[in-house]
Amino acid sequence: MAALLPEGCGPLLDLGCGTGLELDRVFARWPELAVTGVDLCAAMLEKLREKHAGRALTLRCKDYLTAGLGAREYGAVISVESLHHFTPAQKGGLYRRIHGALRPGGVFLEADYIACCAQEEALLRAECARRRARDGVPEERFVHFDTPLTLEHELELLQSAGFCRCEAVDCVAGATLIRAEKMAAVV
Repeated sequence: MAALLPEGCGPLLDLGCGTGLELDRVFARWPELAVTGVDLCAAMLEKLREKHAGRALTLRCKDYLTAGLGAREYGAVISVESLHHFTPAQKGGLYRRIHGALRPGGVFLEADYIACCAQEEALLRAECARRRARDGVPEERFVHFDTPLTLEHELELLQSAGFCRCEAVDCVAGATLIRAEKMAAVV
C-alpha cells in the first residue's frame, strides 16, 4: 500500500489503523508524514503510539462510521481489512465522508476482502441477518461478521460517492487493493 501512495500525499488518514501494520511501511517511506489514525480499540492505539513514538501521529479512539473526518484535510486516506463488515448503505455514507475529507486530487486506498460473486455477497448478508435475528442483536450494533461486497458493488459505491478512476490494482493474500481518486481541482 505504501508504494501506491503518491508523493506529497500527506497528511494521511488511516481508518481502522489498529497497531499500524501498514503504517510501518508508510513511515519507512516518509518518516515525517503527518498521520491521523482512527480505531475503536484504545489498547491497539496505545501500541501504535509506542511503536511510532516521535512521529507526527494523531490517534483518535472513535468509530470512523460516525466520527468527524474533516473537510478537504487529507491528501490520502487508507483502510486495510476493516470495511468488510458493513452494509452497502454504511459504506456508501462512509465513502462520501472520505471523499469530502480528501483534498482535490487526493487518493483513497482500500485493501479488503471481496465477495467472488453476487450470490456470495447475498448469502453472507443473509447469514449475518439470520444470526442477528437468532441472537436478538439490533442492526445498529456492530458484529464482527464478514459481509464483503463484490468488486463491482464496491466500485459502484465509490463512484456514487464522487470518486473517479476507481480500480482494483492488486490482490494480495485474499485482499483486493482498490484505488479511488478525488478529481483534482480545475484551475
